[in-house]
This record gives sequence, C-alpha cells and structure tokens, in this order.
Amino acid sequence: MIGVVCLNPALDITYHVPAVDWAGTNRPSAVYARPGGKGLNVARTLHSLGADVLAMGLAGGVTGAEVAVALSELGVPAEITQIAEQTRRTVTIVDGRGDVAAFNEPGPRIAAAEFADFAARYAKAVTRCTAVVLSGSLPPGLPADSYAALIEMTTAAGVPAVLDTSGAALALGVAARPAIVKPNLSELQALPGRPLVTGQGTDLEAVAAAADELRAAGAQAVVVSLGPDGLLAATADGRWHAFPPGAVAGNATGAGDAVAAGLAHALVRGLPWDERLRHAVALGTAAVAAPRAGEFSTDDYTSGLAKVTVRRDPVLRDGAR
Repeated sequence: MIGVVCLNPALDITYHVPAVDWAGTNRPSAVYARPGGKGLNVARTLHSLGADVLAMGLAGGVTGAEVAVALSELGVPAEITQIAEQTRRTVTIVDGRGDVAAFNEPGPRIAAAEFADFAARYAKAVTRCTAVVLSGSLPPGLPADSYAALIEMTTAAGVPAVLDTSGAALALGVAARPAIVKPNLSELQALPGRPLVTGQGTDLEAVAAAADELRAAGAQAVVVSLGPDGLLAATADGRWHAFPPGAVAGNATGAGDAVAAGLAHALVRGLPWDERLRHAVALGTAAVAAPRAGEFSTDDYTSGLAKVTVRRDPVLRDGAR
C-alpha cells in the first residue's frame, strides 16, 4: 500500500471558458469540482493506476466534509483527521487557448493537538505501507519541520518516502533523508544557490548541480520537474534526463502530482531509474492533456511511454535536450 500525506487538501473547482473577461461576467462552458490539493491529486492518480493507496490528511468544515464524500465516491480510501477550521478551496480557470490561472485560498490554521492526533494515526498507518508520498504545502499553524518529522517516522519504519513540497519545508525535509525529493524548477530556484534560468533558457547543468547539492544534504535521489523539458534526475546511479517528444496543450495543473505518483508507483514496483522516469514523464504528459487535475487518459499514458526519451549521464547545456 502506498500512503499519501495531504496536510493541506482542497476542494478543486475548475472553470473552462472560451476567453476570460476580467472586467465583465464570465459563463463557463464546463465546471468540475473534485477533491484536490497536491496530495489528493497524487492519491487519485495512484488509485487510477490500480495501486493500493491510502490518503491521509486533515479536513474540516463543510468543504472538508465535501472532500471526504467525494473521495469515497471516487473509491479512494482515506483516513481523515478532523480539524476545527474550514478546508480551503482552489479555483482554476482554463481558457480556449489553454492558458491557466489558479486562485488558491490559504489553508486552515492547524492546532498542535490536531497535528498530534494526525501523527498518532500516521504512525500506525505507515507500518502497513510500502512507500509514502508527502505532498503539498503546509497549512498555517504547522512548523516548517512537520514533513521532516513525518519522514523520520517513515524511515524508522523501514518505508521509503517521496517528498514534494517547497520552501523551508523542502529544505528541512531533505535533511530527513527521503528516498526521492521532487521539486519543480521554481521550487529549486527558490532555495539558496546559483540561478537556474538564464537569458538563453534553463541552465540544465546548474539544475543538475543544485540537485546534487540536495543529495549531499540528505536526499537519496532528486528528480526535478522541468515542465515541457521533462525531468532531470540526480541519483546514486548517476544523472538522467527524460523528456517527451514535445509540449502538450492543456491544463498543467496537477502534472507534477502525476509525476510524483508515477515515481512512487515505479519505486514500489522495483523499476530501474530509466523506467521510473519514463513512466513518470508519460504520466505527467497525460495529465496535462486531461481537463482536470488528478486525472489522465490511460490511452494517452500507455501510448506516451514509447515516445519518452531517457538519457543517462547526458551532456547538459542551456535548454538542451
């Protein structure tokens, strides 16, 4: 079973409109509401892959109840720790050109006793897991080392952890030695160090060097999401660059969550690094083509596997493939 930690879930609402009139009334052509937040997107993707999954999170209020009911309706097993404040909502607007705007409400403030209740439940659940994904932002009230504390519990149980977060939570979580850390380019750029983007595009050698630094700080492997340029991985087996044949139009919201799900799924299946990255890129690309975060077309995913290029120890240049 793959456990997925989502400490800041949301009710994701997606509007599709031909074009956005920021000074007038907009009438969406389609509206979707799904349980979301990065962790729940990961859990839904793993469930669609056929994995045995357990979502573990914090939720409260009317919105939290709606998220819990929606997870049950989707067939995603979940253990929800109740909190006093209301679970947040996120609103994503996708126009006819494929441009996306996201509005993410701040999360509810979590009391120390509520997180202690969650941690006690987590300690019992993690012993039944083959891997755990810890994904998303930390809600207000939780200290920046909350993921690090959970990762220490995970590794003490002999279970590998995949971490996908940002800022101080990422920096502190790395020191707890997760099996895989999956920042995107902007999250990696925000950490102290060298610039990763130049006037000529992404400096892949600088990205690889920054990933190596995260490995030196404790992460066993680092996989950086580069958007349409795929994934760059720094592992004990060397560096890898995996990328799709070209950019895909659609909603990129949740694509990184699909990548995290693909990495965790491939990890528990014991796949070598080249195949882990191939599956993660194909899954992330299929997620972009889907209209809603946390979903993908199986046909897009399976057909995309053969189209992914994976290079070991690549020669890295600015924006180069």
